[in-house]
Amino acid sequence: MQTEPRFWIAFNSGIIALLAVDLYIFHRKTRTVGWRESVAWTAVWIGLSLSFNAWIWHWKGEGKAVEFLAGYLIEYSLSIDNMFVFVLIFSFLKIKPEHQYRVLFWGILGALAMRGGMIVLGVRLVARFNWILYLFGLFLLVTGIRMFFKKNRDSMATNRIVCFCAKWMRVTPETHGSKFFLRENGRWVMTQLVLALLVVDVMDLVFAVDSIPAVFAVTTDSFIIYTSNICAILGLRSLYFLLAHLANRFVYLHYGLASVLCFIGVKMLVADWVTVPATVSLVVVAFMLGASIAASLETGPD
Repeated sequence: MQTEPRFWIAFNSGIIALLAVDLYIFHRKTRTVGWRESVAWTAVWIGLSLSFNAWIWHWKGEGKAVEFLAGYLIEYSLSIDNMFVFVLIFSFLKIKPEHQYRVLFWGILGALAMRGGMIVLGVRLVARFNWILYLFGLFLLVTGIRMFFKKNRDSMATNRIVCFCAKWMRVTPETHGSKFFLRENGRWVMTQLVLALLVVDVMDLVFAVDSIPAVFAVTTDSFIIYTSNICAILGLRSLYFLLAHLANRFVYLHYGLASVLCFIGVKMLVADWVTVPATVSLVVVAFMLGASIAASLETGPD
């Protein structure tokens, strides 16, 4: 069942309206986002996503609603790894907490555009060359296995990107408040906030290569893939400030994320012989993540 253009327009219009309200009403002033506020906003974004999921249930039925929820959980959980990388980026570039929200807002906006393009391309490729799903599955399986043994791969990749941008772009060594650009000696130059923004978007693009193919394991409906991905991305800013306080607690989380990638990869590889319903995928992913988080909280930081 193909989704009518009016629903695409309505969804994207709603997203733009939410972002405008968020930026120009609730976060007009530059300030540090506290623990309680981050918890509240995380609950708000999850609540909005679940409300949209309820609308999908009413409009397209239980099957599509389960696919959306599974895709949302997969994307949201895999994005947790992004948040810890963002912590490294801001720490490395010495971006003050009161300026981090501004960087994340525009970074997420860039991520929405990039991921939208990747989803459209992925859907068209899968529709034309169905065997690409096997490549996605193999890639996710290999990525999951590598994640089991990862050490400081994200930190090293971040450092390389920062050094490359700093070398080839006019960047000031200071942040200069909340400004992205300023004039120095008659020339426009970038501040550290622009450098942080570029690195955040590049790293998000790297992570999207893992997470977007994973959603194809539960559905090939372009509207479900797009909306579940976008809903998950919208909540990343508040999730970042929530997880930034707990970065050292989730010592086993990457094992849970690796297990999710391996499970999804295997599911895609055996799809012609073994059918795994979206409901089962949802339960398995939730269990893997819950187990890794519970083990981390019980053990505590190293």
